[in-house]
Amino acid sequence: MEIKTVKLYENGFMTQPFACGLEDGVEKFDAKIKYRSSLQNFVIDTGKEIILVDTGTPEDFPDMVVDEKTQIFLGVKIKNYVDALKDLGYQPEQVSKILITHKHPDHTGVIEKFPNAKIYASREECKADELKFENVVPVDFTDGAYKNFDKCQKIADGVYYIFAPGHTTGNSIVIVEDGDLNYLIHGDVTYTDEALYMNKLSVATEDKVAARDTLNKVREFIKNNPTVYVSTHTPLGYENIENKKVVDLDNMPEPIPPTEIAASKATGKYVCSICGYVYDPAEHDGVKFEDLPADWKCPRCKQAKDKFNKA
Repeated sequence: MEIKTVKLYENGFMTQPFACGLEDGVEKFDAKIKYRSSLQNFVIDTGKEIILVDTGTPEDFPDMVVDEKTQIFLGVKIKNYVDALKDLGYQPEQVSKILITHKHPDHTGVIEKFPNAKIYASREECKADELKFENVVPVDFTDGAYKNFDKCQKIADGVYYIFAPGHTTGNSIVIVEDGDLNYLIHGDVTYTDEALYMNKLSVATEDKVAARDTLNKVREFIKNNPTVYVSTHTPLGYENIENKKVVDLDNMPEPIPPTEIAASKATGKYVCSICGYVYDPAEHDGVKFEDLPADWKCPRCKQAKDKFNKA
């Protein structure tokens, strides 16, 4: 069993209020404190088949532009998903299964590139436009409980797909058993590992009550099972894999500050930092984002204008 990282973006950041402010309120946290951010997804090579967990951003996804209001910046794009996968030695035709943690486009961007793969997503997430493909398999998690989680579906020997709602209403996680270690690939249960240690939830959450229950279950699992925590939006995701670092919730590692942010030129487009929706004035009768009403909300996830970043 091998878990490998498909690296897509690097050298980004997120603010502490974004990463931790759902339950206590963003005003309780310091926007000057920033954590490292990135974007990567993961490959599970069982020795018998190649399984992907999420598939990155669409190939035409615009670069984000940083300003003083930016809450999360994915970073600078390294490669498109398929090219990064090929760098690991895998062709799209080799992929047999894709496990989708949730519907957002930074997790579902190129699922159409895998002609031989069955795409697994919770039945709730399958309602999203991003998952309207013939080879999508709606999952009802009929294999019962997995440890302290209520619902799971066994995907392969040692690979479990687990219902874990909150970030989205149909969110899922993946747990891979490899000897004495458990790799918990969680999508966006937290955006950064620091939030896991601090027991805090991100403002990027559809269901606050379910998200709290899921984080409680994740932390309980970690306390009782040697776990490598595999994150999508922080370099700690792949650093933990490389170091086989087991989480000790009582001893949070010292955070590493983000690197200097590279400047980009604004295009007039804006990207929702929660769900990835791109507002392009050309598709809205030329109406600039700045001219939208103050109460305008994201058409996809219904978040307010202040959750959007320049692109």
